[in-house]
Amino acid sequence: MKIGSSNIYITTMLACISRTSYAFSVHGGSRRAATFRTAAVRSSHKQNNLNRLQLQQSFLSATPATSFDDGTCPYYITTPIYYVNDKPHIGHAYTSVACDVLARFMRLSGREVMFLSGTDEHGQKVEASAQKKGVAPQDFVDEVSMNFRELLTQMNVSNDQFIRTTDAEHKAAVQHMWTTLVENGAIYLGAYEGWYSVRDECYYNESELVDGKAPTGAEVEWVTKEPSYFFKLSDYEDKLLEFYEQNPDFIAPESRKNEVLSFVKGGLKDLSVSRMSFKWGVPVPGDDDHVMYVWIDALANYISALGYPSVDAGTKYSNFWPASVHMVGKDILRFHAVYWPAFLMAAGLPLPKRLFAHGWWTKDGEKISKSLGNVIDPVELVEKYGVDQTRFFLMSEVTFGSDGDFSDEKMVQKVNSNLANELGNLAQRTLSMVFKNCGKAVPAEIGSYTAEDEALLAKAKELREVASTAIANQAINKYADACISLVWDANKYVDDMAPWALKKTDPERMTTVLYVLMETLRHVAIMYQPLMPASSNAVLDQLTVPAEERTFGHLDTSPIKFGAPISKPVGVFPRIEMEEPVQV
Repeated sequence: MKIGSSNIYITTMLACISRTSYAFSVHGGSRRAATFRTAAVRSSHKQNNLNRLQLQQSFLSATPATSFDDGTCPYYITTPIYYVNDKPHIGHAYTSVACDVLARFMRLSGREVMFLSGTDEHGQKVEASAQKKGVAPQDFVDEVSMNFRELLTQMNVSNDQFIRTTDAEHKAAVQHMWTTLVENGAIYLGAYEGWYSVRDECYYNESELVDGKAPTGAEVEWVTKEPSYFFKLSDYEDKLLEFYEQNPDFIAPESRKNEVLSFVKGGLKDLSVSRMSFKWGVPVPGDDDHVMYVWIDALANYISALGYPSVDAGTKYSNFWPASVHMVGKDILRFHAVYWPAFLMAAGLPLPKRLFAHGWWTKDGEKISKSLGNVIDPVELVEKYGVDQTRFFLMSEVTFGSDGDFSDEKMVQKVNSNLANELGNLAQRTLSMVFKNCGKAVPAEIGSYTAEDEALLAKAKELREVASTAIANQAINKYADACISLVWDANKYVDDMAPWALKKTDPERMTTVLYVLMETLRHVAIMYQPLMPASSNAVLDQLTVPAEERTFGHLDTSPIKFGAPISKPVGVFPRIEMEEPVQV
């Protein structure tokens, strides 16, 4: 069998310990030292075993190291905070589920995780929406924020904290950061005049407009000259470019990084960071006539959620900052890749390790918009297809980072093919044969493994390494593909081994084949938990895998117990039938 990287790591570390002991005995320079070493060896088998266990556990509690993550430190992942001027849509669900997959994967890898989501509740757009409904802004955001919180529950998202920018603690943190920026000479009072998009909460230069609109297609309005506080963004052009050069994997995918570089190299102008034309925002310290520009307020949520400005050792901030990954849609990359790092530099705070900007979804090849009436409601998808089925489709259909197109036909085809026909069928026929032919229990005894058995089990054991490498780089679709590939191999193994025929010709061989399949299913189901938590655990329940043995650390240490009774199997992934179009 091929030696995995975990075995190499552990062997190397144990060799280091052995060399240290040997060096002590050789260079101690006395019979007493040699005698001491002999006694120590005789009395320390238990400690050596403990060292070995700790080294193994250390590796099992890790993910592959990258240029931006050492693979062992606490893992802090964030969604953007969602703007509350409207109801949640598929884009919000997409970002949230992606972060959830990464967070769950890291937890199952043994890492300490902080997963943050929340809502952005200030700004001119929110104030206008509240006025249109005839309610106070706070009442408006209370209601809409709850819709986003409920979406996370409906999508089975496991965020550790939900932050709102109207929280008193957040507002205090933002004002502290503002004061720090002023003290550091990064903010000054001036006057602003130019193009502004209410929808994007963004200022645009004349050269950026496309047919009189923002690059996003949003309407822009001319802001007449008004007093405004400015952040000295122009001072950070060279510093940002230097940072990007020193941290080439800071922005992903590569195409998004190139967009940011082009924008910064085009020249940065000082940024207006306050407004006087509306009042629904965090007041500027010492000048209540101004409220903060929404992005300086919104971006600070990533540190206010950690208790900033409390940054001393032992605080949540000291444990989790800088963030491991900020996950954003490509439309808000500029704010996270340019403004946010500059704010942090000016405040003397560390920068996040990684920004990942994913793509957009279209519907049946068309851009999603209210005017076209093709907005995709994620709650309706869940009600129609199921939570795990929806999560699976969103994360596996397209290369993560690229744009994707949704259609009901694609959804049904993907779910029926990979889940109902492949994974569901594999689990159902394997467990049904075990239940019927092995006394309603896991086989009590099996024969020796053949080359075919070893090959399938080897691929099952390699799944964690392949999946972990993909997840470490936010290549979520590659993680899904690895699981799909193993299931395909397992189904081919069933067809090749034909255990139904072995029942008559070689019963011992039949039990061996069925046990190999159960073990393969155990690996698949454990590894699928981040993507399909409920369904994976339903499969693990039927495989008799104890709840406390479902982490990645148990993959190689806790095989299915021989002779364990099983219940009559129940299908986990029913086929989805397309509704026939109504003939007119």
